[in-house]
Amino acid sequence: MTIRQMQEEILRLKQQNGVLVLAHSYQRREIVEIADFTGDSYALALRAKEAKERAVLMCGVRFMAETVKILCPDKRVYLSNADAGCPMAEQLDPALLRALKAEYPDALVAAYINTTAELKTLCDVCVTSSSAEKILSAVPEKEILFVPDINLGRYVAGKLPEKTFRFVQGGCPVHVRAGLRDAERARKAHPNALFLAHPECLPEVTARADYVGSTSGITEFAKKSDCKEFIIGTENAIVEHLQFERPEKKFYPLCKEFVCHNMKLTTLTDVLNCCRGEGEEIDLPEETRLAAKRCIDRMIALGG
Repeated sequence: MTIRQMQEEILRLKQQNGVLVLAHSYQRREIVEIADFTGDSYALALRAKEAKERAVLMCGVRFMAETVKILCPDKRVYLSNADAGCPMAEQLDPALLRALKAEYPDALVAAYINTTAELKTLCDVCVTSSSAEKILSAVPEKEILFVPDINLGRYVAGKLPEKTFRFVQGGCPVHVRAGLRDAERARKAHPNALFLAHPECLPEVTARADYVGSTSGITEFAKKSDCKEFIIGTENAIVEHLQFERPEKKFYPLCKEFVCHNMKLTTLTDVLNCCRGEGEEIDLPEETRLAAKRCIDRMIALGG
């Protein structure tokens, strides 16, 4: 089959079988084109909650499918590729988090949404890269234990000097591949471009950006800006998607190593097979689901 033939068959099957296909923004272009909705992990979960379809296919990584299941217990949730995980989500285990909570008993435990369902059961509130500042400024607690991304945590801490932050040494192995030299090289190569960076990047990178924001924030900024050139400091799929969506503008990757291999595990064939009824169905014990849902509910209440 050609890419187009496979896409057409997926479109036919998902309509026939009532399957909602969700694709994270870091997915391949041919997958984004057949998805019903593309966005970041939190937006995908909310879209699944609102959808009429009873079956949801997540083209992303495992914690994203878990988040959908947490919010949509009545729906069948599938992960397009069972091996697609998130190294950051898996960096911190419950035993270590319990030890940290004992060390900082008065701290509010804020979990980046890039965490496993099991870890979320031990956290007080969940945050996203776009909502973390708003949520953590609204909580009454003055001490914050932020897990697991130290770079995002430090970026938010810089915005909230009235709070005391505690961190663990974790983060996204993709976004830390670019350093100061990469930022300076990109600036020199593209002097007329605005530099947009994700807060998961190293502090020396975000300090030199013209705009720092979530994947969705970077995308919207680039689309709406009057500027015609941009250096994109996040996963390189965003460069490709923007090139398709705004062909009159130019987009340059900050670093050629900004590739998430877990996201790239999902292929169009995986999506086709899942629409045929194959694929791993996500199942969470109800006790785990309810315990993990508490910190997500608080995120929704505080962050909208």
